[in-house]
Amino acid sequence: MTCSAAGRSATTRQRWREWSRGLIGACHPVPGIVVTSLVVVFAAGVGVRFGQVVLLGAAVLTGQLSVGWSNDWVDAARDRAVGREDKPVAAGTVSVPAVGLAAAVALTATIVLSLLLGTRPGAALLIGIAAAWAYNLGLKATIWSGTTYLLAFGALPVAPYAALPGQPWPPWWVPVVSALLGFGAHCANVLPDLRADAQTGVRGLPHRLGARVSGVVMAVALAAASVVLGIAPHAMPTAYAVTSASAGIALAVMAAMFAVRSPHSPMAFRLALVIALLDVVLLVAVTNVV
Repeated sequence: MTCSAAGRSATTRQRWREWSRGLIGACHPVPGIVVTSLVVVFAAGVGVRFGQVVLLGAAVLTGQLSVGWSNDWVDAARDRAVGREDKPVAAGTVSVPAVGLAAAVALTATIVLSLLLGTRPGAALLIGIAAAWAYNLGLKATIWSGTTYLLAFGALPVAPYAALPGQPWPPWWVPVVSALLGFGAHCANVLPDLRADAQTGVRGLPHRLGARVSGVVMAVALAAASVVLGIAPHAMPTAYAVTSASAGIALAVMAAMFAVRSPHSPMAFRLALVIALLDVVLLVAVTNVV
């Protein structure tokens, strides 16, 4: 191999690596991995069979990929307008058509995988995906932005129950806790982008409330999820109820402090993820007792 051919080969490999990193970054990997992991843990905890857990995890993961890629695909022009160098599409690391194609492929995969789970669990997952895509396609700029998170996360825990033999419905407080966590995460996730969103005309519910009020609303939603989880299940020890509610409230207050003092910091969102992890572990513990 000549020096020039070797140089071209090295350049090609470098471009592929950059393109791959850009595509991975554009899928919003952290929330996608967290949501998928929590659903898998929850499904295994409530007794879903191993094969179904794997299929459920694959359906949720591809759905999260489709949501992340479609977000950057739809927002490409806005991200470029405000100089979002942290976004691979805006930075030019990966092209808009490539991200759009990846979103379409992932969406197709999640539809197929969801339906393979069965009608009811598949419908629950696809309702959530539809809500998330509706958010990306325009509802994020309206007062209904939070509603999409309530619907998407409220439907999410229905799928593991529907994948169980007999397809039972979850106790009412399971989707309520999940919906509250999703709504709180929405407020926390939007806070760092308020300034950039304002420049491009995006005015979802947190934008209309403002950074400080959104921080308080976020804390109330996250704390309420822990309180419901602590008091709603019957026949649980008082110590459990107090511990669950207290831990959630304490973490929610910490998240609110970060949101109010440094609304453009990602710390509030990270604490929201910690609260979600704690509540999912407690959900698994509770559903194996009640």
